[in-house]
Amino acid sequence: MKRLFRRCGHAPGALTPEDQAVVDAFRAMLTALRNPQPWTPGGAQDIAVRVGPFIERAHPRPGDDHDADVIAVALVHPDTPHAAAYLHGSQLGYAERGWLRCETTAILGTWQPGYAMLTHAAASLPLPDDLGMEPAHYALHIEVRRRDDSHDGFTLLRLGPYTQTRHAQQDHDRLTAALDGREATLVPGHHVSVRYAPFDVSDHRLFTDPYEADALALLDAAVPGASAVTP
Repeated sequence: MKRLFRRCGHAPGALTPEDQAVVDAFRAMLTALRNPQPWTPGGAQDIAVRVGPFIERAHPRPGDDHDADVIAVALVHPDTPHAAAYLHGSQLGYAERGWLRCETTAILGTWQPGYAMLTHAAASLPLPDDLGMEPAHYALHIEVRRRDDSHDGFTLLRLGPYTQTRHAQQDHDRLTAALDGREATLVPGHHVSVRYAPFDVSDHRLFTDPYEADALALLDAAVPGASAVTP
């Protein structure tokens, strides 16, 4: 990626504030590239990741940033959390990508402001269709836990992967509403609840495809089996 800087219309001498800001940003970029800050898995710090010839700021998904090979991240505008950055980021497609699976080999280190001028946002370019990262799909876990504070229990049903977060949210809301008033009586002596979780591709055999059947029907079908095995 090539960037050119020119001092148009200024005679030699002291730099204008605008020129000085450009020089400072350029120096910060060089410093960041020469001295990347190590990324520690599980640290939940924003990270710098390579996206083609650019570098982007990414926010690891809490609880899914500790894997040695692949973690889930969301690309964010380099000036996050400012309101103007949110608007600009939406225009360039940052807000549309959701959670993505990022290979840890693409991580340069923790995010530094010096990387900002190497982003798509700095060049006023939209994010490309192909980011080199697959969606990090969601899953729903329907869990059964004893009501005696022992925390003993098991996962009754795993639904996933949801290819869109809004679909997972819809089923979560429907299941939660269906359990309302019944969560403590559906399985004798146990409490039934629904929670979000990242979809773990390595455990795909444990999941039921939520698009092949209605989530409420799957829950109703699973409950009798749970009642039969719980003491």
